[in-house]
Amino acid sequence: MLESNSETATSSTAVAAAVSGQSIVASLVDIRKTYYMGALSVEVLHGISLDFYRGDYISIMGPSGCGKSTLMNILGCLDQPTEGKYYLGDEDTSQMEDDELSTIRGARLGFIFQSYNLIQQLNVLENIEMPLFYQGYSEADSHEIAMGLAARVGLDDRVDHKPFELSGGQQQRVAIARALAVDPLIILADEPTGNLDSKSGAEILNLFDELHDQGKTLIMVTHSDELAERSQRWVRLRDGLVESDDRRNA
Repeated sequence: MLESNSETATSSTAVAAAVSGQSIVASLVDIRKTYYMGALSVEVLHGISLDFYRGDYISIMGPSGCGKSTLMNILGCLDQPTEGKYYLGDEDTSQMEDDELSTIRGARLGFIFQSYNLIQQLNVLENIEMPLFYQGYSEADSHEIAMGLAARVGLDDRVDHKPFELSGGQQQRVAIARALAVDPLIILADEPTGNLDSKSGAEILNLFDELHDQGKTLIMVTHSDELAERSQRWVRLRDGLVESDDRRNA
């Protein structure tokens, strides 16, 4: 059963109290999303309000069709709400044009996808360098940063390999390094272990733990309670609404 408005407010207040003193890095204010298909309209999100704090490690959960992917697309500036405001850092992205969204996406967000989304024609180092290229980094600086990140994820001996020469776990490590390249405000992960065996999945989640310990802000969409247990905060959606918002006790 969905929480009443008073219950949701109590939960949100408890979360805010738990992180008092931490800065807000992203804020959703009464986000609604409707898709139009000819004369048919389908409202997927019905008024989502959430604050995300620096250093949060959050799992967004819920059954299929609850709005997780739509919410992630809005958080990632891949889509815009029909109504409401989305603040990323101190910028309201809600009315931005596509080129503005692309700019803020490249500078402030890192993405980790279930299917890795690596460029098959490029080697490990070149894949990691891609976000830096689009942000105008010099070749020398891009190379230095990418080499450091390859070492950080344990792939400094594989930088000349193409994605098809790597295991699934190694490809996801490349994706993590690429996501870190521009030191993003938020790292967004969509079912990051969905295509991995249990051993590789555990290694990726250990990397996430390390990033969280280093103060990175991670938002992960997952169907898995086991994965979500690794995070410190759980936002559950149901029917396009926040059903619950809970935080691990310190």
